[in-house]
Amino acid sequence: MPEKVQAALKVGPSTTELRELDLPPAAGDAALLKVEVAGVCGTDVSQYRLPLRGSPIVMGHENVGYLARVGETFASRTGFKDGDLVFLEHYLPCGHCEWCRIGEYRHCAATEWFYDPTAVRYGYTSIDIPPGLWGGFSHYLYLPLNAVLHRVPQGLSPERAGLTMPMSNGIQWAVIDGGVGSGSTVLVQGPGQQGLCCVMASRHAGAGSIIVTGTSKDGRRMEVAASLGADVVIDVEREDPLERIAAVTGGRGVDVVIDCTAGAGTAPTILGIEAAKRRGATIVVQGEGHQQFPNFPIGKLTRKGITLKSARGHSHRAVELALGLLASGRFPIELMMTHTFGLSEVDRAIKSVGGQGAPGAIHVAVLPWT
Repeated sequence: MPEKVQAALKVGPSTTELRELDLPPAAGDAALLKVEVAGVCGTDVSQYRLPLRGSPIVMGHENVGYLARVGETFASRTGFKDGDLVFLEHYLPCGHCEWCRIGEYRHCAATEWFYDPTAVRYGYTSIDIPPGLWGGFSHYLYLPLNAVLHRVPQGLSPERAGLTMPMSNGIQWAVIDGGVGSGSTVLVQGPGQQGLCCVMASRHAGAGSIIVTGTSKDGRRMEVAASLGADVVIDVEREDPLERIAAVTGGRGVDVVIDCTAGAGTAPTILGIEAAKRRGATIVVQGEGHQQFPNFPIGKLTRKGITLKSARGHSHRAVELALGLLASGRFPIELMMTHTFGLSEVDRAIKSVGGQGAPGAIHVAVLPWT
C-alpha cells in the first residue's frame, strides 16, 4: 500500500483542495477502509458553505468500501477481515452509554460534533485530529475500534450500497419514527434523495397510499417518485396541495407526514398539520432551516392530537434493514443514481446536490479511484 493518499479537503467556505495525506501506520486495534463510494448528502451542501471551525477537513460521511490493513485486535473484536465490503456509519460512539447500548448512536454525546468541536464524526472532523483521515472524499479512511461497520450483502454492488445512508434515513423516519405500516396514508414532502427513500420505505412497509409534494423544478424527481411507489404527486406551485390531498383521501387526511424539505421554510410544516387526519397523526420533520417559527399553530397541533418528531439520523436497525432492502432489488434505485464524480470534482459534486452544478442530480456519489 502507498504511504501517501489523495484526499479532497474543504479548506474554506465552498472551497476544496486536492492534497496528499499520510497513510497511518498499521495498528492492532485499527483498520483502513479503501473507499469505493462516498455519497454526497444534502447536509454536505449546507456544511460546505460554512466557514471552517478550525483546520481543513475531509468531508464525506456516506461511505462504502473494502477493508484493508485490518489489525489483529480489530479483527477479533469486530469479526471483520481484509477484503470485506462494508458500509461505514458516520458516528464514532462511546460504546457504553444508554444510547449506544440500544444501537441509537445518533444520540451518543461522543458524536455531538455540532456542540463539541473535539467530537469525532466522519465527514466533519479536522485533519488536526490524528490521523486526519476522517472523511470519505479520500482514497482511504481510518477506522478505530469503535467504528460502526455493516457487512454489505453478497450481490449488492458498492455503487448500489452507496444509497445505504438515505435509505436508512427513509426507513428510520417513515417506518420506525413515523409508524408507517399496512394501509397507512403517507404524505412525503420533498422528492429529494431522502424523500424518495421515504417513499420506498413506506411502500415496502405496506402503505396504502403515498402522496408526494414538490415544486415545479422537481418535475423529473416527481416522475422518479411515481416509479418508486408514489400513488399521487402534487406540484404545490401549480395546484392547491391541501385541496388535492383532501380529494385523494376523501377528506380524511393523512396518517403520517414526513417533511424532507429542509430549508424550505415553515410552509411545509403548516401544510402537514392541515393535511393530518382529525386525530392521532404523526409528523416527522427534518428541521434544518427551522431555527425560527413565529406563530406556530400549537393549538391545532394539540387539538388534532398530532405527534411531532424530529428526523435526525438513523439507528443500527435502520441500516441493516436498508441494506436488506437495497439487496432485494425490489425498487429501480438506479433512477436515483444520477451522477458520479472523481476526487478532483468534489466541489462540483457537492454543488450538484445543491442545484448549482450538474443538472438533474438526485443521488450523487464520489468515486475516489476514478
